[in-house]
Amino acid sequence: MPATGDGRASAAAGRFGTADAADTAHRAGTGSSASASAGSRAATGRPVAQRAKDTAGTRADSAGASAQPEGPREPAPIPHPRSTSPAAGLPSGEAPYRLLVIADGDTGDIGLIETLVADSGAQVELHRADGIEQAAELLAPLPMAARRGRSRPVDFNCVLLDLAAPAHGRHSGHPSDELFPSDGLDGLRELRRRAPHVALIVLTDAAGAELGAAAVAAGAQDFLVKRETDGPLLARALRYAVERKRADESHRRLVEAELRGQENARLQRHLLPTPLLDGAGLAFTRRYRPGRRRALLGGDFYDAVRTDDGTVHVVIGDVCGHGPDEAALGVALRIAWRTLVFAGLTGQELLTTLQHVLEHERRSDEIFATLCMLVLVPGDHADQADPGGLGEAGPAPADGAATPRAERARLFLAGHPAPLLLGPEGPPRLLPADQAGPALGLLPCDDGLAAWPAQELELHPGWSLLLYTDGLVEGRVGAGSRRLGQDGLIELIADHQAAGQSRGRLVDSALAEVEELNGGALTDDVAVLLLERNPVPVLMG
Repeated sequence: MPATGDGRASAAAGRFGTADAADTAHRAGTGSSASASAGSRAATGRPVAQRAKDTAGTRADSAGASAQPEGPREPAPIPHPRSTSPAAGLPSGEAPYRLLVIADGDTGDIGLIETLVADSGAQVELHRADGIEQAAELLAPLPMAARRGRSRPVDFNCVLLDLAAPAHGRHSGHPSDELFPSDGLDGLRELRRRAPHVALIVLTDAAGAELGAAAVAAGAQDFLVKRETDGPLLARALRYAVERKRADESHRRLVEAELRGQENARLQRHLLPTPLLDGAGLAFTRRYRPGRRRALLGGDFYDAVRTDDGTVHVVIGDVCGHGPDEAALGVALRIAWRTLVFAGLTGQELLTTLQHVLEHERRSDEIFATLCMLVLVPGDHADQADPGGLGEAGPAPADGAATPRAERARLFLAGHPAPLLLGPEGPPRLLPADQAGPALGLLPCDDGLAAWPAQELELHPGWSLLLYTDGLVEGRVGAGSRRLGQDGLIELIADHQAAGQSRGRLVDSALAEVEELNGGALTDDVAVLLLERNPVPVLMG
């Protein structure tokens, strides 16, 4: 709720509006040493230190005596800058309030504001603007180019707007003055539009309490009533307005961050692939965990598609590094890989073209990507059973049914760890990596050094393949420097298989134990794919 002037007005505030300009100037000049020369104020924005030099002789002659009223004179501006005495203000280590006043030119109004500042007990640098236009210019940050050779503008943290003040100054002759009615709300809205980052307090007459409430509804942080305001109340209103503005800005930034996070999450979620394996007769389980906090996408990527000839293509890869650039490059490589597969490319030709894509898309020559690609050649596996585990096919059944045949597959490794071959009998084992080639982007393709020959495989009935990125095996084991490694992964998967885990439960329980051994979440991106020959319709885990 805004402050409404619950404190008792000081003597000066109580007499506001009934004393003449000279008496007001006299009372303003006795509040503190900083305001002793209020009766001899000069042009707008003139520093009080300079005015003190000009009037040093006069003050010396009248030392120990109070300032005497002078004859009528033109309304004088508030000093620029002006501060209250540090002894009566906040602790010396705390920054002062930098208050910009947009006030009526009447001497009484100016004297009241000075008196309130002097009696507030707060450190306040007082500045004045003649109308909304000048205030907006002072509040607007300078462009970087305009700052060269110029002193840094004052960083105001609060504005005090007298709603009785004209929008453009009494004598400005601004043609758009009629756009701002005397109630000041249009000027307030204009100030909010042009300087939304600054806290704003409005000052109203005694009959303008409802107008002050309307000003708060229009964007002000607080309002004060002239006849009901004293120094402590002004200090409290300043603190309230500045802190409320900070809280509003923090809330706004939080909301914006949440909205950006939601948009990024939707974007990243749509960038993750949907495997196209209809009719393949495969169970496909995937898990993806980026190493970056509050991210859904990392530099790891994967995909799986079945082409019209029945061939199943599976890829998993890892772009070196961590961050949004690597994540974007991983998405580009995955989309390029799927496009090349549907264009009919495979093997060495596909990987060579994919390296060219990487070379054009990466931000520096040091960026590379590891990759594992599996190609399952179509065959007769519709009625496969599991007669012999991972060994050779068993003898023909006595009833004369056809013996299930092993499937043929080709494995391509580009600097990537070899998959694990799982079976219902025996421990998991690594597929051979004798013919592995370099990571994409390490060696040029033109001179023939970058070659990725195919490793021919036979997958017997009941097979399962676990494909993964190196983030899974590079997790630590305990507090030392020991890593899990591929041997540790084989042992871990074997234990979970022996406990009866399969498919999604097998992958989830293995990931949970890897993180437990690491002592927390893994710092590297992790992608895990479990591909299984399944006689029932395809399942996506």
